[in-house]
Amino acid sequence: MCGIAGFSGRFERGLLARMSSAISHRGPDGDGSYYSADGAVGLAHRRLAIIDLSPTGAQPMTDSATGVTITYNGEIYNYRELRAQLEAAGARFFGHSDTEVILRLYLDRGRNVLPLLNGIFALAIWDPRDRSLLLARDGAGVKPLYYAEPPSGFLFASELKALLACAEVDRAIDPRAVWLYLTYLWSPTPNTMLRAVRKLEPGCALLVRDGRIAERWRFYELPYPTPRFDGDAQTAASAVRTALDEAVRRQMVADVPVGAFLSGGLDSSAVVACARRHAPGQRIQCFTIETAHSTAEEGFVDDLPYAQRVAAHLDVDLHTIRVGPEIVSHFERMVRHLDEPQADLAPLNALMICELARSHGIKVLLSGAGGDDIFTGYRRHFALMQERWWNWLPAPARAALGATARALPTGAPFVRRVRRAFGDAGLNGDERLASYFTWLPQADSAPLLAPALRAQFDGWSPLAPLVDSLRAIDGERDPLNRMLFLEAKHFLCDHNLNYTDKMGMAVGVEVRVPFLDPDLMRLAASLPAEFKQRGAEGKWILKRAMEPELPRDVIYRPKTGFGVPLRRWLRHELRDTVEDLLSERSLAARELFDPAAVARMRQMDAAGRIDAAYPLLALCSIELWCRIFLDRREGRSLSHISGRGLG
Repeated sequence: MCGIAGFSGRFERGLLARMSSAISHRGPDGDGSYYSADGAVGLAHRRLAIIDLSPTGAQPMTDSATGVTITYNGEIYNYRELRAQLEAAGARFFGHSDTEVILRLYLDRGRNVLPLLNGIFALAIWDPRDRSLLLARDGAGVKPLYYAEPPSGFLFASELKALLACAEVDRAIDPRAVWLYLTYLWSPTPNTMLRAVRKLEPGCALLVRDGRIAERWRFYELPYPTPRFDGDAQTAASAVRTALDEAVRRQMVADVPVGAFLSGGLDSSAVVACARRHAPGQRIQCFTIETAHSTAEEGFVDDLPYAQRVAAHLDVDLHTIRVGPEIVSHFERMVRHLDEPQADLAPLNALMICELARSHGIKVLLSGAGGDDIFTGYRRHFALMQERWWNWLPAPARAALGATARALPTGAPFVRRVRRAFGDAGLNGDERLASYFTWLPQADSAPLLAPALRAQFDGWSPLAPLVDSLRAIDGERDPLNRMLFLEAKHFLCDHNLNYTDKMGMAVGVEVRVPFLDPDLMRLAASLPAEFKQRGAEGKWILKRAMEPELPRDVIYRPKTGFGVPLRRWLRHELRDTVEDLLSERSLAARELFDPAAVARMRQMDAAGRIDAAYPLLALCSIELWCRIFLDRREGRSLSHISGRGLG
């Protein structure tokens, strides 16, 4: 688990060092670099030592016979099995790292190595024999990989900020990305805030020659559609339990202690229950957060009592960090590390927990991320299943239903959820499915854009990227599975996994996600919809599967989120920040948003006519991102963020 960067083309030699320095936080245990003989290829690596802590695990790693060189970020969980196969065929190894296994496999199989890897990775392999640079990203998108093609060649890195070490990378903002971040709070791959920078899609690879992309292909597909599971609920529950246990066993591989997030929710608790079995003689170190602020206004419940209950039941150590409103002082730090203006403060919770783990000497944490995305669990899954009661209505009636929902007051969490569930009832087919992921409908978000920006879209809709993605699974007709495909392809990858990776790596902690094991994902996709969402009960089959392992009051606890009291913070702790970032002067200077329209939205939100907390945070995050990454304010802090009301 590390950070990587590099280039192919004609760049000045000092660039590689600057790119590596920009991601130094990802690898506190060492760094290395490689240049091809003619200087046309450079590879950099920042090391967080997890497997083979000796110098034989250092990177970039070169095969002395061929000159083939790899720089790689991630973990390959089946590397021991792959190594055994290579050794049986006569291969010799000099160390014990998974990096060397990938390198030897590439020498044996070439690009066909990629489908063999069960793990999380972003990698680059330079092959001087045909002067090709191979880049690839794991199938679930756990590890990030950004790239750009400025005039002098091709650049790549684990984080966008490293690409900006090159002055040639165009800083022009992508107008579509602005609208996407405003609509979803995140941007679907491959879009970033910059036109010139793209995210490599999960399960995809690029072949670069002479500084330009020569070929691109997909080596992994999300398992939709897939043959349906043939068995009853009891058989399915047993299969799920076995598959999760095996996924956790695989992901326990490490030469350092492995800890775990433990929120007290079903997903993290299930992972810890399995991990405990695969760490005989060890006490699993678990980490959680205690919030010294009320989250009732947001519809969340206190997790800590459940985390303590699970820790006692499983006999694991639970370490807790207590945070209050002062956590908002890390807002700028969060946006800087995210590389993207994701409008969610939940990453701050992840950051604090990872910092706590690192202070206890833990470099690896298992996470329950992904459970909601493959088995259901979000409120939109229940809302989608309820469409059968009203989606037969004629279009005018559905449009009226949507208009009625959008007119409801916004004070109570339940009413806000009703507004979101029915607000886009007038849309049809895949557009309505995509709309479940939005925070602002197009009719409300478009007027916020500056007129000159809005004029560039020519009929394009922010729903288009998700609708386009659904075309890849035309054979999957089950609406719930189509939604779960979007969960995994976009919401999970572009939002949850991005912030989980970036917050962990900000403090030198690797986060692993057993629920995204390919075998477990394939099993989950094969299950009938009623095994996943049964009435109002999400993750029904996973709950059945974990009944022998966990207390029922933990398994069947009310659904909650990993959230913060954003609405209150915007009115108090973040008020001065909002006033600065969304001032008329600031908005007018940036020319992305219409100052008058933003002022109207703020007034309507303050009056309770709409709930604009997250769109307001999106506006703030975009402006703050611009200040950090475009205005070259990296060395300056926004002192007002840590000022008022944080005592």
